[in-house]
Amino acid sequence: MASMDDLPISVMGSNFKRNSLVDEPVTDEEGSDSPESRVGISHVRSGSTTPRNRQASPTHSPRLGPSRLGSFDQSSGDVHHASSFSGFKLFGFSSNESLHKLKVDRRVKKRAGIVWYQRTRFKGILILILLVGMFFLVNWVMLLRLQEQDDIIEEHHDNQANSNPELPGNVSSPKISVQGKRKAGRRKWPKGNYGRLLALAAHALAEGENKPEPKDLWQEPLLASSAWKPCADQRNWESSVERNNGYIMVTANGGMNQQRVAVCNAVVLARLLNSTLVVPRFMYSSVWKDVSQFSDIYQEEHFINYMTPDIHIVKELPDNLRSLDLEAIGSVVTDADVVKEAKPSFYLKNILPIINKNKVVHFLGFGNRLAFDPLSFELQRLRCRCNFHALRFVPKIQETGALLLQRLRQQESYPGPLDKHLVGPFAKSTMNGNKARSPKGSRYLSLHLRFEIDMVAHSLCEFGGGEEERKELEAYRAIHFPALSLLQKTTKLPSPAELRSEGLCPLTPEEAVLMLAALGFKRKTKIFVAGSQIYGGSSRLTALTSLYPNLVTKEKLLSTSELQPFMNFSSQLAALDYIGCTAANAFAMTDSGSQLSSLVSGYRIYYGGGRMPTIRPNKRRLASIFSKNNTIEWRIFEIRVRKAVRQTKHVFTRPKGRSVYRYPRCKECMCWTGT
Repeated sequence: MASMDDLPISVMGSNFKRNSLVDEPVTDEEGSDSPESRVGISHVRSGSTTPRNRQASPTHSPRLGPSRLGSFDQSSGDVHHASSFSGFKLFGFSSNESLHKLKVDRRVKKRAGIVWYQRTRFKGILILILLVGMFFLVNWVMLLRLQEQDDIIEEHHDNQANSNPELPGNVSSPKISVQGKRKAGRRKWPKGNYGRLLALAAHALAEGENKPEPKDLWQEPLLASSAWKPCADQRNWESSVERNNGYIMVTANGGMNQQRVAVCNAVVLARLLNSTLVVPRFMYSSVWKDVSQFSDIYQEEHFINYMTPDIHIVKELPDNLRSLDLEAIGSVVTDADVVKEAKPSFYLKNILPIINKNKVVHFLGFGNRLAFDPLSFELQRLRCRCNFHALRFVPKIQETGALLLQRLRQQESYPGPLDKHLVGPFAKSTMNGNKARSPKGSRYLSLHLRFEIDMVAHSLCEFGGGEEERKELEAYRAIHFPALSLLQKTTKLPSPAELRSEGLCPLTPEEAVLMLAALGFKRKTKIFVAGSQIYGGSSRLTALTSLYPNLVTKEKLLSTSELQPFMNFSSQLAALDYIGCTAANAFAMTDSGSQLSSLVSGYRIYYGGGRMPTIRPNKRRLASIFSKNNTIEWRIFEIRVRKAVRQTKHVFTRPKGRSVYRYPRCKECMCWTGT
């Protein structure tokens, strides 16, 4: 019995089969086969006696149209599977219409998905913007609260100061004197990169109140540094009093610290030339405006007696030499006659003949006029002996210095490890009170902010003051540093930007406070500031006092009556700063070339026993961090600053040619007791 599928084949018979062997299937315009062609092909395949493999071979059969199992759409390249009834209308619609509807549905769903994704993405971006805005708003509110709190505290301090100005321990705002013509305005963050970094620093200090400070902040590498012990007081030679070629006079220029170095160099020179040293005198300077002499600052009798085994010292020239016109006989030697850091051979060749001839020579200035190397072991040790043992402050300075230290330590009544060397017997008087010891509560950081007008002018750097600052510093150089002013006009010198990039500019107050904040000092840290004659006015201290309100100076801690004996004597006031900085639990300098910083750091090394850390910034690296990182994050800033400072904390011996006053860790000054 025939099936329904066989019925069209028997009806159409062999005529269709014969035509199918000759003619190609008929296709429509789009390249798809018509319903009729698909039916004819099915008849050929069912009625042909040719084997299936022969029919499938292109060499034995004509080119056929698409398979009956599906239709091919060339325009879309999609293959749509259909049943054997494809092409006929089934239940009132064709398969093409169903496929079209399916495509439309897919397109609609795809467009709906795209719209949903775009809406969701927009909402996400909007939420992210709102969160970022809230973050900056909260930070802004916190900064405003910090500044308002500072204003309230400052107003409260001013009220107390007005009610009792003579109270020695009052909490009035620091009486920091200013230099320059700029007027102090309302507190504002500085513009530019520092303003942004200072805001980040304020935020970090506010958040870090309950966090511990870095472990090495108040410490030195103890094992390595404590192995060095003071031994410059040991003598290995005989006295040179018996043989005497003549007399050496020295009139030292500069401030107290430059004069201290000149005195010790003069002691060495007297031993080198086998001459008697007249007690040095100090030159009056238009910069320092101080008439103080040696006996006004140092104990003259102790100096003479302590150095007697080494050299012969007298207070005045003999009468027969005092009446001579030293300049007329060629016995006056100025700094222009002696190169800076001259070697001992220079003095033996050029100065000793003058002494042998005239029996006296007078050095005017004598600033850094003796080299550190090459110098014999005993002469180098003599240098250290003078600086660390022979020079003691007069009782008036020692007593006031002891009072300053007592108030810095919040009335704690125990002496520090360096007190007996700095203030002598007055260190004991502070132990008559309470004996309770609270090191953390009484410790303080000293900061030498070397930003006075003389330093600023001499550096040839720029500090953000524009044309007004440039003209002011040029006028100052013309008066006080005429040689430098002439050199600036006749020689092409490095630009201020080049000087800063090489680390040759002193740190500004803004840079100094950023360094302290990055190192990890907490907001409540007590900071003693030395060198308070700040160029630019009190506005330059805004950042420092805002981030660290517990800032003090000698003018704040000591009353007017207590400071009265030292007024108009800058060298004696500098001695008080020297004591306050040297005795501090930690000392931070802003310019390593400063004589005060050099002497203080060396004194702390010599007597500190490895427990008196000093922060020496690498100014070249800090300049790179400050100038090239306008978008730096605070955490990265902290890491880089700490790395730059940590590298300077390494314990090492004095490099050749460097100052023994600053680097006393050498066999001439200190003895190595390690293994």
